[in-house]
Amino acid sequence: MKHENQIDELSTDARQRLNTTLEVSRLPSSRQGSLSRRSFLSHAGTSTGIAAAGIGFPALLLSAKSKADEGEGEGSEESRRSRSYEIRVAAARAERTIHTPHQINNGDEELYPNFIGNYSQGLPHNSIGEVDPAAYGALLTAVKSGASLDFAKIPLGGNVKLAGPQGGLTFDLQGTDGGQLTIPPAPKLASAERAGEMVEDYWMALARDTPFSQFGAEPITLAAIADLNKLSDFRGPRANGQVTAPTLFRGLTPGDLIGPYLSQFFLLPVSLGTLNLKQSYATYAPDKDYLTDFASWLKVQDGQGPFPSPTIVSSTTYLKSARDLGAWVRGDVPYQAYLVATQWLLGNKVPFNAGNPYLKSANQAGLLTFGSAHVQGLLGVVMACALKAMWHQKWFVHRTLRPLAYGGLVHNTITGVAKYPLHGDVLNSSAIGRIVAKHGSYLLPAAYPEGNPQHPSYGEGHGVIAGACATLLKAFFSESFVIPQPMKASDDGQSLLAYTGADAGQITVGGELNKLASNVALGRNMAGVHWRSDATQALLLGEAVTISILRDNRATYNESFDGFTFTKFDGTTVTV
Repeated sequence: MKHENQIDELSTDARQRLNTTLEVSRLPSSRQGSLSRRSFLSHAGTSTGIAAAGIGFPALLLSAKSKADEGEGEGSEESRRSRSYEIRVAAARAERTIHTPHQINNGDEELYPNFIGNYSQGLPHNSIGEVDPAAYGALLTAVKSGASLDFAKIPLGGNVKLAGPQGGLTFDLQGTDGGQLTIPPAPKLASAERAGEMVEDYWMALARDTPFSQFGAEPITLAAIADLNKLSDFRGPRANGQVTAPTLFRGLTPGDLIGPYLSQFFLLPVSLGTLNLKQSYATYAPDKDYLTDFASWLKVQDGQGPFPSPTIVSSTTYLKSARDLGAWVRGDVPYQAYLVATQWLLGNKVPFNAGNPYLKSANQAGLLTFGSAHVQGLLGVVMACALKAMWHQKWFVHRTLRPLAYGGLVHNTITGVAKYPLHGDVLNSSAIGRIVAKHGSYLLPAAYPEGNPQHPSYGEGHGVIAGACATLLKAFFSESFVIPQPMKASDDGQSLLAYTGADAGQITVGGELNKLASNVALGRNMAGVHWRSDATQALLLGEAVTISILRDNRATYNESFDGFTFTKFDGTTVTV
């Protein structure tokens, strides 16, 4: 079908990049991550060997069966305790045998003595926004040593605290240890890929108030499409080799190019127990952006709060535009979107995954295992584990700058304040002409007064939660179930309209869960907070976390269970 061909056509390059998440090649690099999990464990005096998940999993764990299945269900307390111990040890041994990839960053930290390619928000900066080298050195000391006392010595430029860097050193007791998963190096500061991502972010900011349904039908998004097609390295989806209205600002996963821009799980009504919810949300005032003057931008770089709250409109609306989606991803509860999706799936009696053992039972239904309580409870588990894995990448491997900081480099370069090694694709983009005409500077307009959170950009927190939770739901529910009567938001956001596109019959649970994950991840880009690569790689890391947790849990079930089979974000299938 046409849209499937478009997905296949995302380019070999894009698919290769997607597939590098679980195992980074061992090519020479200018720098490894400052603190590998192995070196930290050695520093702490703890034995090592915890390995990354997702590549293979030993039969030791996957084939384990309960004693109840073997006719030994009436054992003593000691027998139960011994069995519990055996399962835990088997899981630990299985994790230990899996290949541990190198943690490699993009080398910008060693390349630039003024650290312009790295995250420094919240630390003190000079008058043009370059970080105090001594302050950044204190950050490096802390992430290299892993010592809690060293983190306490990192100086701040204002009163906004760093967002929990030590969370990246936390261990979990199920799934692959987060410090032993990896994502590939972020695009380099001077690369064409990074420039292309920034051009997309500029256009996303310019199009914040354009209804999703009008993409490609009005001047701003038409100009965005033309400009993105001129880039020498742009990793977004294409159709027939071109960025088009149906591919603009969309994700790379199966289902992303089918149907309306927003996932049905952001639109359809849902019940939480006896609470019936219409998905109408508070949003922000149109045409109101922040940090477009250098003084306010520098204040955010230094972490000098407090910052005001965004201006909220008096009425609620269905999510209809990038500004609405940006408001949603600022105020959401961490796994809110996926709990809502779960309730829709349960409430509409969407079939469970074909691997669910209770589908064949004549007298039992799943609840604590393979039922509603199971999937609802696991949402919080995979969310928390995924965030810990991402925090290790953010602080202890990559420390990549945010798009708002890159906007400062663009502004300083064009105005002649400094000369930075930025690729010509961003400096020559027609987007920056529109930005300066509207705002009087070349800074990236922020959707929030505080700009972005006080932690590095790569990869994305919202994205890793999205990847983990969407993967969980694809494991539990039938991906092929076609969603009846799909909807889209009206351009004013006050009503839902029937979606009658030619692909309406192709809108499936699996595709819409993928799209929901991409909507959330790219919604942060639309707010000026993240890069496309942050979102793309975060989904894959979250997916890896959930797969490892499902594999660990498999040995704990009493039911006869052959595993869940579902589609990964790269379009391949896996049985867990």
